[in-house]
Amino acid sequence: MFTKPIAAGYALFTVFLTAVALLSQAPPTPSSSFAGLEFPVIMRQKVVAGTTSVGTKVQAKLAVATLVNGVVVPQDAILSGEVIESAAKSAASPSRLAIRMDSVQWKNGPAPKALQLATKVFLTAWYYPAAPPSSQDLSDKAAEAARPNSRHPNNAPFPTDTYPASASQPFPGRDPNRNVDTLPPPPTPASGISQHRVLMKNVESAQDSEGTVSLTSKWSNIKIDKTTTYVFATGDLAGGRG
Repeated sequence: MFTKPIAAGYALFTVFLTAVALLSQAPPTPSSSFAGLEFPVIMRQKVVAGTTSVGTKVQAKLAVATLVNGVVVPQDAILSGEVIESAAKSAASPSRLAIRMDSVQWKNGPAPKALQLATKVFLTAWYYPAAPPSSQDLSDKAAEAARPNSRHPNNAPFPTDTYPASASQPFPGRDPNRNVDTLPPPPTPASGISQHRVLMKNVESAQDSEGTVSLTSKWSNIKIDKTTTYVFATGDLAGGRG
């Protein structure tokens, strides 16, 4: 009399246990606060696929302040990570490169503040090109070019020792009494970046089942320099202009 209800209840209980087991085995999904997270950065060292070895520690400087899980990571914060894949191009296989960032650190009063990234970010095939000069910049340069140089009455330039303190550093060898190796480098002109990211030329990217993003190139060895603003992200970014 009670055989059918008991059997039905047992079947439902079995289905419930199976669902719980499957959910417990499923990989955790990243928090929505990390989904789509992007870090535009400038590398602090060059990385070349096949030359820079796997395991090499790398750092990059954040180009734009970024909100991470409710925390504002300021511009110039330092991301730290390592090269996790590096292979030179061969006749049979493309060049391969993968870089992962694990943490970010920045100054916060007397003591630095560090943030461990719960979801790792990887180098993508995107970068931000330098922004073209504005009309104001061009006008300033034209006015500077038209301004007469300061010279002696005999039309000879002032000697090095009389240059104002705000002038750029002298070229190496201008003063024979100074060690040119200890001279600081000349100041780097400030330059902005475009508001839209673009894809690296002849570079493709793919994300594996564990979330690692790898770059490949069939044309040449992938090279990452110290002047371009590259994009690190939690996953392989979708196509189209950023």
